[in-house]
Amino acid sequence: MEATAKVTYVRIAPRKVQIVLDLIRNQPADKAMAILKHTPKSASEVLEKLLKSAIANAEQKDMDVSKLYVAACSVDQGPTLKRIRPMSKGRAYRINKKTSHINITLKEAE
Repeated sequence: MEATAKVTYVRIAPRKVQIVLDLIRNQPADKAMAILKHTPKSASEVLEKLLKSAIANAEQKDMDVSKLYVAACSVDQGPTLKRIRPMSKGRAYRINKKTSHINITLKEAE
């Protein structure tokens, strides 16, 4: 069995989320939670909340929480918010504020 959780439209660039996801991929759930608590990245707060949600979903499916591990985790780019920054001589530079869609899948180890 597997339990999944996803969060959409997170205002963090996917490149920044991917760095933290690489740390927790294929790790036991409790170790992944410890890694996220001690990682000084802005994405770790969102991923910690998402991992807690996935663990709660696993409990609802009567899975053994002590045997859970992060089987798959991925991030996709969401829509980009386009903003404009005024510059000198009447110019305008574009600022792209990227969003992310994040998925986490937990499975029971045999």
